[in-house]
Amino acid sequence: MKKVLFTILLAALLWTVMLSPLTAPHINFWWMMTGSACVLSLFATLFYPEWRKKVHLTPADILLGIAIAVALWCVFWVGDKLSQLMFGFARPQVDSIYGLKDGESALLLSFLMLFLIGPAEEIFWRGYVQQSFTKKWGANIGFAVATAAYTLVHLASLNFMLIMAALVAGAAWGLLYRLFPERFAAIIISHALWDTAVFIWFPIM
Repeated sequence: MKKVLFTILLAALLWTVMLSPLTAPHINFWWMMTGSACVLSLFATLFYPEWRKKVHLTPADILLGIAIAVALWCVFWVGDKLSQLMFGFARPQVDSIYGLKDGESALLLSFLMLFLIGPAEEIFWRGYVQQSFTKKWGANIGFAVATAAYTLVHLASLNFMLIMAALVAGAAWGLLYRLFPERFAAIIISHALWDTAVFIWFPIM
């Protein structure tokens, strides 16, 4: 468990640098995010190479990944509308998240999220962290602890909407991994597609 805890603490440090109002203005978020996700996925592969055995890409996985991404986008669309009715700060906080892409190439960001960031995050958070906790404490506790860790690393942003987004998305992917670990490829695809859709292709405005 020491290796898992080390990588979670490393993730917390990296996400703090990326998201904290004190440090975020001094870095390029997208390159930091890409590098951080890739480093963590490399640690995941080094410490637990068995995650690769759960990835079986089939046409069914591709279709399921697309369906999950679409469903999750719809959940966030509804959540965005409800949050605007409930919280006056909701829209400005969401807009600040979208502001991260200002001045960046949409094509480049799409590539990074589709092929690096999205897959790397799933490899680390579900394929390694959740699986490690599951082996230690069982599937339900593994799911809960991994989802909590995924959410908590976003606290440094001080952005309630981002933290809630991490909780909802992390819980969705974590629950899917809890119930259908053999569909890990579909979960990876859904994360990559959802990231790109919600940020670039079909932003929720």
